[in-house]
Amino acid sequence: MLDVQSIIKNTFPLKLLYVEDDKDARVAILSILEEFFDLIIVAHDGLDGLESFDKNKFDLIITDVNMPRMNGLEMIKEIRRIDEHIPILVLSAYNETDYFMESIKVGVDGYLLKPIELNQFLGMLQKVTQKLTLKSEAEKNLHFLHQYQEATDKSSIISKINLDGQFTYINDEFCDISGYSREELLGKTYDILNHPDMPESTTLSMWQAIKIEQTTWSGMLRNISKNGDSYYVRATIKPIFDQKGEVVEFISLRDDITDIMNPMNQLHDLIDSYDKTIVALIKIERFEYIEKYYGSKLSYKIENEFSKIISSLIPNSCTFEKVFTLGNGEYILAKDKQGVDINSAIRNLKELQSIINDTKLDIGELDYDISILISFAYGKDSLNNAKYGLKKILETKQDFIIANNLAHKEYEDAQKNLETLKMIKRAIDNYKIISYFQPIINNKTMQIEKYESLVRLIDIDDNVLSPFHFLDTAKEAKYYSLITTIVLQNSFNALKQTDMDITINISILDIEKSSIRDKIYELLEQNKDNLHRIIFELLEDENVKDFDTISSFINEVKKQGVRIAIDDFGAGYSNYERLLHYQPDILKIDGSLIKNIEHDKYSLHVVESIVSFAKKQNLETVAEFVENENIFNILKELGVDYSQGYYFGKPKLLNSL
Repeated sequence: MLDVQSIIKNTFPLKLLYVEDDKDARVAILSILEEFFDLIIVAHDGLDGLESFDKNKFDLIITDVNMPRMNGLEMIKEIRRIDEHIPILVLSAYNETDYFMESIKVGVDGYLLKPIELNQFLGMLQKVTQKLTLKSEAEKNLHFLHQYQEATDKSSIISKINLDGQFTYINDEFCDISGYSREELLGKTYDILNHPDMPESTTLSMWQAIKIEQTTWSGMLRNISKNGDSYYVRATIKPIFDQKGEVVEFISLRDDITDIMNPMNQLHDLIDSYDKTIVALIKIERFEYIEKYYGSKLSYKIENEFSKIISSLIPNSCTFEKVFTLGNGEYILAKDKQGVDINSAIRNLKELQSIINDTKLDIGELDYDISILISFAYGKDSLNNAKYGLKKILETKQDFIIANNLAHKEYEDAQKNLETLKMIKRAIDNYKIISYFQPIINNKTMQIEKYESLVRLIDIDDNVLSPFHFLDTAKEAKYYSLITTIVLQNSFNALKQTDMDITINISILDIEKSSIRDKIYELLEQNKDNLHRIIFELLEDENVKDFDTISSFINEVKKQGVRIAIDDFGAGYSNYERLLHYQPDILKIDGSLIKNIEHDKYSLHVVESIVSFAKKQNLETVAEFVENENIFNILKELGVDYSQGYYFGKPKLLNSL
């Protein structure tokens, strides 16, 4: 499980050069990058990026490929002439695979696929920060080779060769990836590992740099293991000098990039060779929990063992040509769609799923009951659709999905979200985030005693939009806290326009933010004489982390006379145990119970139990979604104290109520 906070801690001090020509993509991706980097320089094309690189010192570059004036790969080539080691990540769409091998040749450190998937992004950032840390340690300890080896042996593939190219030292990681023992490699020349398809020019350029020019060489090498499997490494090879300045040997540090580059490279080559493709994306179910509960060593064994046996488990009738291992418990089967009966392919995959789900993996320490999820797509854009299908499976808790056209839908949703973000920003900039107020009626006196403050957005056409149309999108960007601050100010201003109580919705997650708490304390100080008329209505969330901060805030505002209500009580995350933490004054009964109370005995009994509990605890109760007289009469008979809903009034501007 990736530790997001730890990654942010490592990336935040880094200076990032971000190169992107597409304005909409730039806005969307910057909203993600700004969460991880404190200082970002933005360039609009390759030439602009190169000029920025000349003027600044950067720790990391993230760049698009297709750009005017100078594309991303041309820029990378120029930058590599200046700095061979700066980490570079390429933003790529699936239709840009023509640049794949070229990008490897110019020395990129990895790919980020558009649109950015958070887990892939976090994994890549983790690798980059590890690389930077390793580079720093190497520079500090180059003259203390023995200490350096001890510090890096467990995390890098390390070897030394003499002037004749013979191995004089290899570490355990080198043995693991090559499949050879130390005895089999020591004294042998390095070319025992050279893959026959690796260009001779690569070897010549390496020797030219380290032996003739006596400089460090960095690049990608394609090697072949003892059992004949090919693997890719990103290598940095440096000559070691004696006290006289003579080269005595060479040290090589390598990072395994096989899982990042090679499977996707082969997969794209296969897909590109067909007009239409069938793709089955397989994921080991709950793989993200395996490392958490069993540890990284055992999770690696499970993934590795499954990759060995999956081919043997595929039914004979299921004629996929190859299994591609992607890492993180994911695998892909692909083949040409031509001549394939889709219904038969689906039946075969479900048979494979059944076989695997009945299989136990013997990994020594335990027999692991494995189960898999399958996202199946065929035809145009099948790989992209399969990836979005897997995302859908995880959201809906299915185990098999036919994922055609999901990529297009995701693209449409992304465009819609981008337009919504633009709308929100426009509304904030033009003071179009406003508050409507809905009356809350005392059930005994039938008089209005409170108003609930409800956020609204006025769009460019002067339409008044409810939170349904924008609030979830705002939560995914930086605008949610701004909206909360505006609503708080609007709500406190309402105290001057009415003598009634004002109920203000505050998310538990809002309270965790110090900026929101500070704003609330500021408003409380400014409105000391009216704090008895303020009610904070807490909106619960399953992601709350800091209960101590929440409890401290509640205690502080209650001391000043503010009352606390729990929203949507009786459903969602609300429960009686939470009341011990929050010590509320008011319970606001969940609207779904109220809407069904006329015809659903379960809803009736739940509301009845809440009212009974509240009276024993001396808590007020408020029912929302009171839409007709019959519902109101039932609530009044049950002893609910207050009612809110369209039967008594819709939300409006306070001066129009």
